Amino acid sequence: MAGAALAVLPSQAQSPAAAATGPGVPGAFPFPEHPNGKGEFAILVTGDAGTGDEAQYAVAAAARDVCRAEGVGLAVGLGDNIYENGPESDHDSEFQDKFEKPNNGIDVPWLMVLGNHDCSGLIPGSGGDPSRGDREVSYARTSKRWHMPGRYYSVPLPAAEPLVEFFAIDTIPWSSYVAQLDPYYRWDGPYMREQRSWLDGALRASRARWKVVLSHHPYLNNGKHGSAGSYDGFEIGNYTSGVHLKDMYEKVVCGRADLILSGHDHTLQILEPTARTGGTRQVVCGASAKTEDGKAHFTHPSAWQNFSEHGFMVLKVSGARLTIDAYTVDVATRKATLRHRVRQTGPVAAPARAHA
Repeated sequence: MAGAALAVLPSQAQSPAAAATGPGVPGAFPFPEHPNGKGEFAILVTGDAGTGDEAQYAVAAAARDVCRAEGVGLAVGLGDNIYENGPESDHDSEFQDKFEKPNNGIDVPWLMVLGNHDCSGLIPGSGGDPSRGDREVSYARTSKRWHMPGRYYSVPLPAAEPLVEFFAIDTIPWSSYVAQLDPYYRWDGPYMREQRSWLDGALRASRARWKVVLSHHPYLNNGKHGSAGSYDGFEIGNYTSGVHLKDMYEKVVCGRADLILSGHDHTLQILEPTARTGGTRQVVCGASAKTEDGKAHFTHPSAWQNFSEHGFMVLKVSGARLTIDAYTVDVATRKATLRHRVRQTGPVAAPARAHA
């Protein structure tokens, strides 16, 4: 990995930054405009799911049952959507085998985020070719489920008077295992500067009571990959360590968003908000197809964490509270067990005032 971190790999294209939600494709599953029967917007949260193997199908089957019981109207995929190298085109059959077929019956819009495996270069999972992510953006134009109008974007819910707003970001060029050769995707290049500026402005302008950032790489993490600024034991360099992503989280997100939902580590973690995070809570949900070594590697304060089982989460939002339910899944029986629930009754930051 040390050698890989010093390599440089070219990307194949430069696509403009995008931040609009877009109209979706004809027949696309609609975004919920009203709370469910329990008075909440319920959102399925998955991550690192795109293997196409039995574990992915089992987790999806268990989640399908919970979605029906909880009135889920929206879902999230936190990256590594197509293992191991990402799609070869915007009509790659892997979209069917590793997304559409497993999630059949979870018929809601899925807010999708790019992961390092979605942007592989010569090394699987390196994040060395960010332009490969454009294929996943293009696929969104033909799928009823997959929502990715740009490499980063926001979705207010409901659209007219948002209660919650989701901000999907692309962390890959900040945290790739290899240096970016294409100047457009360098850590300090136009793409990352534009994205950071967009997120700063979007969070400031949001009128939503609750604000949720969706990313692949976590800010804080007790799993083996570690936290931004020291990913996988690296503490120097502009890429593998994630030092510039750490800076972005601390200066743009912490204290302004209520949640950071991330994958990357194949674990389930609900960490506690702290003074360091400005009250923002980090959640890691990357065990929807793979698991880790069964032990914590770091000691960030947690409400609950699991390092050995598959699972998913359900985020429930109302005016009065934000709730996170964490489920583990028995792959053999395809059954989910509710393992922990946390509630938050007040937002971290006040929403922006509507313009007269």
